[in-house]
This record gives sequence, structure tokens and C-alpha cells, in this order.
Amino acid sequence: MAQNLTQKLLASHLASGELTPGSDITIAVDQILIEDATGTMTAMQFEMLGVDYIAVPLAVMYVDHNVLQIDDKNMQDHHYLRTFSARYGLRYSPAGHGISHYIHLEHFSRPGGVLVGADSHTSTAGALGMFALGAGGLEVAVAMAGYGFDFVCPAVVGVELTGTLGADAEAKDVVLELLRRHGVRGGRGKVFEFHGEGVASLSVSARATICNMIIETGAATAVFPSDEQTLTWLRAQRREDQFVPLAADAGAAYDDDERLDLSGLVPLVALPHSPGNVRPVSELPRTEVVQVCVGSSVNSSYEDLATVAAILKGHTVHPSVQLTVTPGSRQILQTIIASGVYEDLMEAGARMLEPVCGPCVGIGQAPTESAPSLRTFNRNFPGRSGTAEDRVYLCSPSTAAASALEGAIVDASTVSRGGLRPAAPPRPEVHDLHIAGVLPLESRRGIEIERGSNLVPPPQPEPLPANLDARVLIVVGDDISTGDMAPDGAIAMSVWSNIAVCARFMFRRLDPEFHDRALEWGGGIIVGGENYGQGSSREHAALIPLYLGVRVVAARSYARIHRRNLIAAGIVPLVLPSDAHSSTGQRWVIDGLADALAGGSRFVTARVDGDAELELGLDFSPAERAVLLAGGLLAQVRAGGRSVLAGDAVVQADVAVVSQSRSAQSRSSR
Repeated sequence: MAQNLTQKLLASHLASGELTPGSDITIAVDQILIEDATGTMTAMQFEMLGVDYIAVPLAVMYVDHNVLQIDDKNMQDHHYLRTFSARYGLRYSPAGHGISHYIHLEHFSRPGGVLVGADSHTSTAGALGMFALGAGGLEVAVAMAGYGFDFVCPAVVGVELTGTLGADAEAKDVVLELLRRHGVRGGRGKVFEFHGEGVASLSVSARATICNMIIETGAATAVFPSDEQTLTWLRAQRREDQFVPLAADAGAAYDDDERLDLSGLVPLVALPHSPGNVRPVSELPRTEVVQVCVGSSVNSSYEDLATVAAILKGHTVHPSVQLTVTPGSRQILQTIIASGVYEDLMEAGARMLEPVCGPCVGIGQAPTESAPSLRTFNRNFPGRSGTAEDRVYLCSPSTAAASALEGAIVDASTVSRGGLRPAAPPRPEVHDLHIAGVLPLESRRGIEIERGSNLVPPPQPEPLPANLDARVLIVVGDDISTGDMAPDGAIAMSVWSNIAVCARFMFRRLDPEFHDRALEWGGGIIVGGENYGQGSSREHAALIPLYLGVRVVAARSYARIHRRNLIAAGIVPLVLPSDAHSSTGQRWVIDGLADALAGGSRFVTARVDGDAELELGLDFSPAERAVLLAGGLLAQVRAGGRSVLAGDAVVQADVAVVSQSRSAQSRSSR
């Protein structure tokens, strides 16, 4: 039977289950990506598993988020992550070396493999024909220990691309168009797979933009074929021996089909406060901006920065605008210097930042309150910029450059541009010099892991109670992000290694009294709306409620990663009816909660304030019920509820692809 590319990638790594949307599956993992903001919790939970070393071919730890170092907490984390990596066999990329997704795309991603990362934008590697999935830190730790990765099999949307992009549209406009169609909820439970004659016109860095930001639709990931563009990229990175041609079979079917004509796209912009709030730039009223930011984990490639430089060359930034530019990696920084792009940007008045996440996660360059800030980033959730009352717009590099000159949001058709400067050949050895290798096993056992006072192991759940009697701590609306639970910014993120301190920031933007109320009441219930927990994979958004005594969340629907993080932490995410009305302080009594989960019940009843009854959904797969009944994922694994995957036990539906790609990975990881 003809298979689409997603089915091929999953089938070649399938350890258990069937590739039917909605079914539990376990897949073998080739690569692990971890970054420092989520990495300390991932690492501490990995240590709790009691294994002696990682059990995947490659794992890389990147320090790219908490690098401002306003006190010693960031460096404590760095010392811990560096020595943890040395002890357990991970490679380690230090602060200032680059953003995880760009370095991984340049140095490690390869066609045919499976990558799981403790960062929602791990999906970026889909640009090279990988199945790349973001997840919470504990699920990543379990996969890194060799237990494989469990998740619910997604549906596959086939997006047929036709035509080619016009002069003023870019890859960012492709993904903004998909967000215009689907919003931030329409992609849930899906993978977007791109095919069609228009694919060949998109470079790997263009594909990376689409794969990175597809997550904002709620999708699990996105994937492109491995083709001539892939080979060109790998050859430039001196990794052409890892090339494997991969595509959907002729006549392969998809669970849903979509068509997008690249030639018909126009410059688009996402308005505050959602990546799904998309309109054509031409339809905006005149919107003056005080800040334009280019770069982050998306749109910081050489191609992106050269595009900005081509528009700015010979001009200067509008005097009312601050323009910042962030290269994605040290290799990209070296390339823009060698090609002259850096000088063009500097002469135009851009502030050149180091290759780290920076303003994308609210660490530096916080904009003026209520003043529009235009960014090529992937998220514009309220307060993410570091300013509580921000107004952030998202756009392509061309739109950003043209707007920086105009002082207001305009598309690139309003300005002239020169040709792109030819890229100097990339120098992969820049990475080789700085990414620490893996020591022999006998050397690793004697390494002492450095643990500063900022490093506090996360809380562990008690067994799930048979019955629940608790009060509603807070009622929040639709599309609440994990950034509202574990906020971005230099101050809040610096304490992400200590859940008790981090908890003081939960829901602070929405309700400053939440933390103290939760402690005073001895825990309780969180009630949410649609798409609760959208955005980042940060499991702190589940560990903080656990620390505060929350064992149940009730929301109308959930974002994928946060829902799984709640389950892994032993918190039950119940489904709230659309017509339910709740208020802070209500007392809910749920009798037989554990029995209902164990018995496969689809619903459980809560008595509200001793009177009204509220029917709540128990929408869980069998594997998810098992985790909750075990008292969370860590407890399940430690009790022997999961089996380590043997490499030769993995079902290999496409042996040629797997053997070639794993052989290439083995060479890369040595």
C-alpha cells in the first residue's frame, strides 16, 4: 500500500501500536535535543531514572535561553548542564554558540530520522525530512534513557504546494497563511506534510521557517521531502554522505488534503496577541512601530539576514525605530561577516545581537508598553516580549526591513532592494570547535556533576486519590499559554531550576494572588477554556501546579504538549462542557476518580458546592490512563511499567532508509 512520508518515517521506527490516528504508539528515537531553559528539569528527572548513560545514538544539550547572567543562577545551571552532559554522554553546546534549532539543522539533523526535543520548536528539523517532535522534559528524559517515545498517532494533512513565491512573499507568509486558515487550534492532532511541484522551489532554510512555526497551529510537527534542496544543504555542511532521498509514494493518501498556491501569496502579518490573528499587510491601517526585531529560532538564517540587508543597504533605519538582528548560530554570524551582510546591517543602524534566543523569550529588548513592536519571531502571546502590556506583530524578514525604514508596518513592495549578497561558504568547523564531544564510558563514570543552590529536584506526585474534594483556585479563558504559568523573561526564567520559587510567578499577569491562595487553600482545581496550555513545551507549567497541590485541571480543550505534561506529572486534565460556568472558590467533590480512570469510563461527575452536578470528560487513551494510575510517568517507569527498546526489536518497515540514516548518525555522533 502506498504510504505518505509521515507514515514511512513512523513505520520505520515503530516499536508498538498501529499507525491509526488516535491510537497509542511507541517509536524508537534517533536523536534528542535539549535546551537549557527546559534542560535542568529534563536532566534532573533523567537522573531520577537511575540509568548510567543515554541510550540513543545522539543527544545534544544547547545553552541558548538563560544567558543574560544578571546574577549567578544562569551560570549555576550551565555548570550543571555541562557536567551532566559529560557524565551521561550528551554533546554540549555552550552559551553564545547559537540557537538550538539552527545548530541542530546545520550540524545534526538528517533525513529519515526521528528527533524528540524538550522544546516545542524541535519541529524545525522537519525541513530535512526528519520526524521531529517537541515534548515535555520528562518524556524526553524517558526517551533518552531508551524507553522510546509514547504518543497518540496523529492524522496527516497533505499540503500540496504549487507555483513559486513572488518577489515580496516569503516562507514566513506560507506559514502565516496556514495560520490564517487554521488559527491556533486547527492543527491539533495533526502533522502537516508538504508535497507538490512547489516544494522544489523552497530552500531548506525556507522550509525550516515553515516547520518551526507550524507548531503555532497546534500541530504536532511538519515534514518536507528529502530532495535536491536537502542534498544542497547537506553538501554545504559537508554532510552529503547522510543524504537519503525520501518522499511520499505515488498515490499516497492523506487524512486531509489542502492546496496552497505559492504564487498567490501576499505579505501577511499576525496581529496582537496571537499567531493566528493574521491579515494581509495591505489591509492594516497605518501602524507606526517603535521596534523591529529580526531573528530568533525562526528567520535568523543567512538567507533571512541577507534579505534584510538587501533592503536596508544604502539606507538608514527610521529614527523612531530600534532595529535588532539576531543570527541563528555562530556559523551564520561568521557567514554574514565574511559576505558583507553584517556590515550592511550595521551601517543601516541595526543593533547586532549575539546568537541566542534573547528577545524572543523576553530576555532583553522589551518594547515600550502599548507601543507596536514588529518581529520575525514565532509567538506574540501577551507579555512574552518581557512587557506585560505589549503589542507585538509577527511578519517576514522583508516586511520587517521595509517597516524599519518606513517607521510603520509596510510590505517590501513599497521599497527598492538590491540583490542578495552571495553567501560565503559556511564553516561547519566553527561548531566542531565548540560543541563538546562524548567521552569514553570509563572516563564518564568518575565525573562529578556540579549542583549549585539554584538546582532543586522537581516535586513528585502522590498516588492519584480515589476521591477528590477541592476548591476552584482560578478560572481562566481561552488560549492561555504556558508562558502565563511559567513566564518568560530574565527574572522568571532564571529560577526555572527551582519549582518552589518559579511558582511565585504562575498566573501573575492574570491573578497576582493565585500563588498565595493555592498555598493557603492547600491546592485545588484550575479551570480553563479552549486550547489551554498553548505554546512552549515548558513542563514547569505542570510541575508548578503539582507543587501547589493541584491534581485536576478542567478545561474545554488542551494544547498537545501541555496536556501530556499534566499527565506525566500525575495531574488529571478533565474535559469541561462548553456550557459549564465556574467561579473561584467553588468546591468540587469528585467521587471515584481513580476507579473511573481504571474502569475506562468516559465521564466522571463532580458535585459543585454540594448541590449541582457537573459531568466532566475523561478523554484518555489506555496508555495515558496507565500513566495517571501509576502516579505519573516517572513513577510508572521506576516501577517497571515501561520496557527499554532494543534496537533490533524496532519494527523497520523501510530497512534501507533506517540503516542508511542511522549509519550516517553514528558517524556524526562520534
